Amino acid sequence: MWKLALGFVVFAALALFVIFKAGDSVDMGGEKHGSEVSHEAEPAKTAPAAPATEAPVAPTPAGK
Repeated sequence: MWKLALGFVVFAALALFVIFKAGDSVDMGGEKHGSEVSHEAEPAKTAPAAPATEAPVAPTPAGK
């Protein structure tokens, strides 16, 4: 029984810690659908261009 009480106290302490750290920025409204959703487009990331390299040349036999 004491393990159950200890688990509850630890979980409650962790929950209060997270709530106090997050402040008022936690949205407890659940999933949002429709016009109330505010999606911000991420800026396009461009990959650096790879340096141009020559195609590998097959070695020729030395006797020919």
